Amino acid sequence: MTTDEQYMARCLQLASNGRFDAPPNPMVGAVIVYKGKIIGEGYHRKCGGPHAEVNAVRSVKDESLLRESTMYVSLEPCAHYGKTPPCADLIVSKRIPRVVIGCRDSFDQVDGKGIRKLREAGVEVCVGVLEKECKDLNRAFFTFHGKRRPYITLKWAQSADGYIDKERTSQADGDAVRFSTSETAMSVHRLRALSDAILVGRRTAHLDNPSLTTRLWPGNDPLRLVIDRDKKLDLGLKIFDGTAKTAVFTDVFRDYGDIDNVEQIPLDFGQNILHQMMDYLYEHKVQRLLVEGGSTLLQSLLDNDLWDEAFVEEAPFRLGSGVKAPVVNSESVKESIGRFGHKIWHFLHEK
Repeated sequence: MTTDEQYMARCLQLASNGRFDAPPNPMVGAVIVYKGKIIGEGYHRKCGGPHAEVNAVRSVKDESLLRESTMYVSLEPCAHYGKTPPCADLIVSKRIPRVVIGCRDSFDQVDGKGIRKLREAGVEVCVGVLEKECKDLNRAFFTFHGKRRPYITLKWAQSADGYIDKERTSQADGDAVRFSTSETAMSVHRLRALSDAILVGRRTAHLDNPSLTTRLWPGNDPLRLVIDRDKKLDLGLKIFDGTAKTAVFTDVFRDYGDIDNVEQIPLDFGQNILHQMMDYLYEHKVQRLLVEGGSTLLQSLLDNDLWDEAFVEEAPFRLGSGVKAPVVNSESVKESIGRFGHKIWHFLHEK
């Protein structure tokens, strides 16, 4: 690993500290090095707050050293006025002579403008150090702006022989098969805390009555999304308890009475509803979507190539029959990421 790569790796470590609070902004880390010694560090802590470059500069005790230093930053410095001033202007004003950038920012208000502004001011700029790692850190950000849809994570649990539940048609048929352990349940709630919204279908909402909140992990509850074409869902379900906002995709409006935090989203069910839902979520700046629906919804997203990542919990027992689990394209990258008495498979959709 080169010297530049070592300092960029530190930028990535810092950037990951903003995983929960930086979105919808990207996670960014910055390091300032003077004669082989780190004299300043920072990361983007919270959306709307100072960017990584600003925090790194503020951490330097002797600013006169900046004129002989190199700044490392995992993402191209911004060049536009948003909630904060342009970081490229700050770098120029502090006369930092060299900047090493992990990857270019594809967001249309940046997209090379920060690099160009630095070079036009006489700053030596190196781009592409640990580029893949820097892009991977902000996969959701780049997917949202590049594909104009959320970054979609699928999650389900299944038996060792590939079933996600026994056959049920009503709550009278009993509870769903319990696959998760206390540890894997916490990991699911962590995924929820990292998501802007969580989607289930009508059958899952009706039979399982999930809360879809982050009770087992610190963080904000995601927007709850449910498909209820014919307004058949019982208003006594937990998703209508008002504790978190719920959006219902439907083609028949209904009166929700005194129930708070419910929005109805009309869809044309004669057309592909998945693309309509993605358009709605993009327009409402939902950058990270978690899908915990049943087999039909999950398989539809897989078949329509509307997914980016999948986590599959495989319990160490067999059901023999029931509702078949979704099937992931064999070309996807699959790895085992740990055991809590169960296998946890991670699929990354390489496109």
